[in-house]
Amino acid sequence: MKSILGLRFRENGQIYTFDAAGAEVRPGEYVLVKSEQGAAMAQVAMIQDAPPPAVSASELKPILRAATPEDMAAHEENRKLAREAIRHCRQCIDERGLDMKLVDVEILLDRSKMIFYFTAPGRIDFRELVKDLVKSYRARIELRQIGVRHETQMVGAIGNCGQMCCCARFIRKFQPVTIKMAKEQNLFLNPTKISGICGRLLCCLAYEQGTYEEFQHRCPKIGKKYPTSQGPMKVLRSNLFRETLTVAAEFGEETEMTLEEWKAIAGETWKSYAPQQQSSQAHPAPKERDPAAAPQAEPTANGDSGDDGKIVAQADPSSASGPRHKRKRKRKPKPRREGDAPAQTPESGE
Repeated sequence: MKSILGLRFRENGQIYTFDAAGAEVRPGEYVLVKSEQGAAMAQVAMIQDAPPPAVSASELKPILRAATPEDMAAHEENRKLAREAIRHCRQCIDERGLDMKLVDVEILLDRSKMIFYFTAPGRIDFRELVKDLVKSYRARIELRQIGVRHETQMVGAIGNCGQMCCCARFIRKFQPVTIKMAKEQNLFLNPTKISGICGRLLCCLAYEQGTYEEFQHRCPKIGKKYPTSQGPMKVLRSNLFRETLTVAAEFGEETEMTLEEWKAIAGETWKSYAPQQQSSQAHPAPKERDPAAAPQAEPTANGDSGDDGKIVAQADPSSASGPRHKRKRKRKPKPRREGDAPAQTPESGE
């Protein structure tokens, strides 16, 4: 029987699926896998007989082999070196006064490359910092800027629900989360209530968005007045969990009724007044990406991509401006001389 391994590259990190390739390992043991950066160590979190529904068996990558005692010794030395590199890099950042925050350091098993993950409000010219790190460790140094969501994903934290943040547990790719989702779900627009540990909108707002859009597509528009068999009625609010509407009659009496009762008194005429809403399609399950690959662009609150990924060591070049249109200058009136006729104005009626 083919064994499927669930591997973790970080403590309490996400689980990635690999093919055991005939290796006999148990949960808690370490194996070597091939990533875009090179050979990497991973811990076995679980063993399954079949891959998850979102992953096909043909897409699974095989592991290289089970870790040997020599690999474990090298892995432990790299962990100690990473902790020392974090302290040294933060000291260099303070000395040079760079506006950046170091998050974590990753070292390949053969120490051929060291990756420093950091966050910053903008682009940083860290060429001198790279020289300091190369002089100290004599290895290839790569500084990679990540977003605040990726920082929470790497470090891990406890969310408002009391559980580990979704980004650290299972989210592989961030979806755009907008303030419109919070409004459509009738949530109080309190930043402390609808924001996560990272300061961005909660990722879980996107979980039920499709259900809310489907329900609103079957409901009349909130705040609009419709003709019914019982007189004109204004729709005040809707309740997804009860599937009811609260309407106000002509003299202000509020009544709660189900959607079936509303269709009985409003007939099919209200649909011509209803807004044309497009139901959102469910997002397909994202494919598992290489855990050692560069972080993907982070969607912001308005759906745009953030400024994540590898940043070259150079100053921020000025953006090229587009074609400029010349403005027509208003000609100043010539001063009147003696003997000239007065200028005609609309007020004069001449």
